[in-house]
Amino acid sequence: MSKAPEGAPSTVILVIAAGRRLQEQMEERLVGIGLSVRLFSALGHLSRDADLSYSDLARRAGVTSQSMRATVLLLEERGAVERNLQGQGHRARLELTDKGRALLARARDLVAELEAEFLGGADEETKGALEEACRRALGWPR
Repeated sequence: MSKAPEGAPSTVILVIAAGRRLQEQMEERLVGIGLSVRLFSALGHLSRDADLSYSDLARRAGVTSQSMRATVLLLEERGAVERNLQGQGHRARLELTDKGRALLARARDLVAELEAEFLGGADEETKGALEEACRRALGWPR
C-alpha cells in the first residue's frame, strides 16, 4: 500500500472534509425549498415505507424518537405528510401528500445537481470506486 507524501492529507481526512463541505452545500440548497437534511431524510424514508414507526424512523436517521416526532410534526404542519389513523389500537400511517412528494422530488433534483458538481468529469469507474468505498465504510449493502 502506498503512503501519502509527508505533509499531504490522508484520504480519510479528505473524505471527512469533503463530506462536511457537501453537507453544508446540501443544507444551503435545501433551505431554499423549505427543507433541511433531517426533513429530507424523513421524507425519503416515508416515501419508501409509510408503515415505519417513529422509533424506526429515528433509528434510521440516528436521532431520538422525540426528535423524530418533532420532525414529523413539522412535516405535517408544512402539509408534506399526513397521519392516517387505521382504527383503535393501530399505529398511524405516515403518508406523503402530493406536496410532500413534490418537495421530495425537488430535493432529489438538488442532490443530483450537487452530486454532478462534486463528481465533475469523473468517469464511471471512478464514480463506482468512490461509491463502493463509501458503502464499505458505512457498512451499507450494494
